[in-house]
Amino acid sequence: MPDPHPPTPLVSGRRSVRCVSVLLYQWRSSTAAPDMSVTTEERGRPNTRQHRVYFKNSAGKYISPFHDIPVYANEAENIFHAVVEVPRWTNAKMEIATKDPLNPLKQDIKKGNLRYVANVFPHKGYIWNYGAIPQTWEDPNHKDSDTGCCGDNDPIDICDIGNKVCSRGEIIKVKVLGTLALIDEGETDWKVIVINTEDPEAADFNDIDDVRRLKPGYLEATVDWFKRYKVPDGKPENQFAFNGEFKDRDFAIKTIKSTNEFWKALISKRTNAGELNCMNTEVSDSPFCCSAGDAQAVVESASAFGAEDPIPSSVDTWFYYEK
Repeated sequence: MPDPHPPTPLVSGRRSVRCVSVLLYQWRSSTAAPDMSVTTEERGRPNTRQHRVYFKNSAGKYISPFHDIPVYANEAENIFHAVVEVPRWTNAKMEIATKDPLNPLKQDIKKGNLRYVANVFPHKGYIWNYGAIPQTWEDPNHKDSDTGCCGDNDPIDICDIGNKVCSRGEIIKVKVLGTLALIDEGETDWKVIVINTEDPEAADFNDIDDVRRLKPGYLEATVDWFKRYKVPDGKPENQFAFNGEFKDRDFAIKTIKSTNEFWKALISKRTNAGELNCMNTEVSDSPFCCSAGDAQAVVESASAFGAEDPIPSSVDTWFYYEK
């Protein structure tokens, strides 16, 4: 199980390493394997365009957080894995680099600059631990029958409402509670509401109505956040399917499973990957599966880990708009 108090990263002249834990097993399997330690290894200088966060399994083999971490932590109970890209209260738009070999975490670039999400009052940074469910893919060639829009070409996103502020790159096991259908620049972009199974209150949350009852205002704040977070960048407010109403747990689980099927077609080359990089080391029957040596060569070609650059003070600015 994930350590509730993850160790401090070990820092050397070349890399920063953090230990987390996750269940690793083939994507075709429906039973859990024993816990295996996973580490994250940083390359490049944090807060620069060269910064990357790679993942390794307990055998020391580099893995893809997109393709090699299994979608399920416990399939029978519909418990999923999630990769934390952005810890709560932070602004750096870190994401799984779907077009890069091994899909490390990296900071998004907009107009040549590192992307930091703006603070739209009263919000500060991301208001949940934000991330993605591995082995899922919102197919840009599939028009969703509910939203009428195609997928956004990314793994499905999660918002973890648990109390713990997670670490970047942490792998958590989550209970699904519901989902919000964001229409982001004409694409379907599901936001799945989850809670970390290690949260002390996790047993009290089983569906979206439990969030409404036990964390009053959180769902409304979530809609407000996604509606307006791009306005400071000069973009219009985002729209939602279902009039911005959250769909329940069963709907959300069905949506996740459908994106897992799209991913299976992607990783087996039954659909066109386009610019996506499907390099992996654990999905043995995938035509994109590579050797441990090939994966290591990818990481060693990245910049050496170094001291971080300062985060611009402008990242703390609050923006005010009338609703």
